[in-house]
Amino acid sequence: MTARDEMSAVSTGSDILTDDMLAMDVADTLRRDDTLRLDDPEIVPALQALYRELGIEISDSVAKSGLAAANDRRFTYTPPQSGLGAVLARLYVMRRTWLPAATAIALAIVVGGGGYFLVYRPYHEAQIEQAQRELTQVMPAQMDALYETIFEETKVQQATNDASDVRTRGKDAAQKGDRAGAQQAIDDLTNIRDTLRLDYQLRIVDGDKWGFWSFPKSNSDATNYYLIVQAIDAGGTPLSLPIHSEDSGRTETVSAWGERVPEEVYRAVEADKSDDGVIEHNLVAIKDFGFLQPDYVLPVLGGEVTRW
Repeated sequence: MTARDEMSAVSTGSDILTDDMLAMDVADTLRRDDTLRLDDPEIVPALQALYRELGIEISDSVAKSGLAAANDRRFTYTPPQSGLGAVLARLYVMRRTWLPAATAIALAIVVGGGGYFLVYRPYHEAQIEQAQRELTQVMPAQMDALYETIFEETKVQQATNDASDVRTRGKDAAQKGDRAGAQQAIDDLTNIRDTLRLDYQLRIVDGDKWGFWSFPKSNSDATNYYLIVQAIDAGGTPLSLPIHSEDSGRTETVSAWGERVPEEVYRAVEADKSDDGVIEHNLVAIKDFGFLQPDYVLPVLGGEVTRW
């Protein structure tokens, strides 16, 4: 609807229009009609002529009042400027839209923050403190206890010397914060202690497979001879021991292995077996409590294999 259409609508009820209402209409007409210039010196007569065409007589005072209102934009709607107050007002009006989600987010932050500061952080700090205490107190104490046990139970000076070197190495590692190095020292000390406590006889397995020979990889012209042996404890039970294989270079825990011997020893056992099907002289070595190594009663060459 144009400004003139609105003025025609106003003219139909001009008999009930007050001066204030007419002044408001004049201001609105000036705002909408681009042909009317506010700075035109003949604007008042022009307005009166315009309204007269519509059957409305307006006085000079009404025309001037409407002109003044148009100049100061008295009857023009101006949207409120944005600002903190306006933003807060809009948020309040729309609170049903955003408040549940905001509440859920705030609750998650509170719960997450509480979980971090009240649960995870104290737990993490306790773990760090425990690890530090293990390195500075618990693990060195374990090394000392193992060393004292070895010192009391050994019957050879070599075990004490080895244990002392391992303990020194382990404590140095613990002091530097090297947990793996400290644990390795504890494992080595435990191995020395357990080796000292072993008590067994090393005997040839008296069965269909009692020995074998093979060509070493390093020298195909040579021949290695092996007796299959087991470590038998006082109760007659075979023990499983860590054996380093000279063929593979790996250490495996096995209950039977090949012990390399001179050819003459191998042939003597072969003759013993062939005599009546029984190996009568099957004792190879004796390992007593408190010693690191077995005491061999047969000559051996210091090599073992775990597979044949």
